[in-house]
Amino acid sequence: MANAFSGGNLWLTILMWGGLLVVFYFLLIRPNSKKQKREQEMRNNIAIGDDITTIGGIQGRIIAVKEDEDAFVIETGPDRTKMKFKKWAISSVDTVKDTPETAKKSFTEKLAERKAAKEAAKEEKEAQKNNE
Repeated sequence: MANAFSGGNLWLTILMWGGLLVVFYFLLIRPNSKKQKREQEMRNNIAIGDDITTIGGIQGRIIAVKEDEDAFVIETGPDRTKMKFKKWAISSVDTVKDTPETAKKSFTEKLAERKAAKEAAKEEKEAQKNNE
């Protein structure tokens, strides 16, 4: 009586199981790990002023990031309620970034640019009034 796993049949069985594991890796494991890396990168790149949604569905604007606690504080609602959450609770960042250059700028740099633009607009209006 011949053994079912003798010779060529054994290698064929090992090859089939190996192929099945490779298919599972590329269909299930790899996409999931890529998704986790993207989410972690999103959570690490949050900045003050970003609009976010938590996994519980709470929407708000980040007003403080506490790196030592791995947490952040959001302000939500018309009464400006402040709540503290862990970073893993971020579901999505709803703030649309203009360009990669502006995304890298800090909140204070963006604020300084806005002030400079307002001052330039005021000076332009004054120059137009003086010319009239």
